[in-house]
Amino acid sequence: MTWRETIAKAGAYLQAKAVPDPQVAAELLAARLLKTGRGTLAAHLEKEVPEKWLEAMRRGMARLANGEPVQYVIGEWDFRHLTLKCDRRALIPRPETEELVTRVLKYLESRTNGGVPVVVDVGTGTGAIVLSLAQEFKGDAAFLGTDVSEDAIALAQENAAKCGLADRVKFAVADGLDDFDEPECVDVIVSNPPYIESAVCDTLDPRVRDYEPRLALDGGVSGLDFYDRYLGDALNILKPGGAVFFEIGEGQGAALAKLMADYGFGEVKIEKDFAGHDRYASGVIS
Repeated sequence: MTWRETIAKAGAYLQAKAVPDPQVAAELLAARLLKTGRGTLAAHLEKEVPEKWLEAMRRGMARLANGEPVQYVIGEWDFRHLTLKCDRRALIPRPETEELVTRVLKYLESRTNGGVPVVVDVGTGTGAIVLSLAQEFKGDAAFLGTDVSEDAIALAQENAAKCGLADRVKFAVADGLDDFDEPECVDVIVSNPPYIESAVCDTLDPRVRDYEPRLALDGGVSGLDFYDRYLGDALNILKPGGAVFFEIGEGQGAALAKLMADYGFGEVKIEKDFAGHDRYASGVIS
């Protein structure tokens, strides 16, 4: 059986099992086995598939049919310019978060107060945000990713090594910003925190609810618990002119703007994603 035939049959099977984007999923499984990208699959389509790889395709298809996200099945996912190891230790990096990185980069590149900026990514997960910042910001900077989950930090460290950024980014197990004792020591705090209301978590798509870590999803009764906590801590550790950048839920813009203003942040912005939903909040401390 050729790869063309294998992919076609896999796509039909996955479609029958109601797997999202079944043809794409089948191509991703094949590309992973061939150690190539989807865009270069064409060079392999007429080749015969070894039996051991047919069996590997079957195993991957069974996992997808059982509801496991394709990102976890293939074990990696692209985020901006990086290919990151991806498994159940952390949330799957999503396209919306790529734009959060863009906003932080613009801030870093526009800084005029000198010195080497200190950037902290709270709840780093796979390390997607802080590793992308470290790769794309060309100036000197100190990058730190923190997470309450030891498993997530281990994954982020693996990704730092995979991406050749282990010397540029440090990681630490920490509960929020509690471990920062020195005042005015940080220039940027960035986070994609848990922001889904507790009551909503059980209603999520099973591919999210049953596989991605609840710890990284549940933002408390209102979904705002972590923002409230991080903003309070940020007042103590941000340097004058320092900034916070958050990813937010699509219905949280007005509440976040008020919360940030109440804490004394200026230049508060609520910005939308490409779908037109509130998705990003930022503010600067004077």
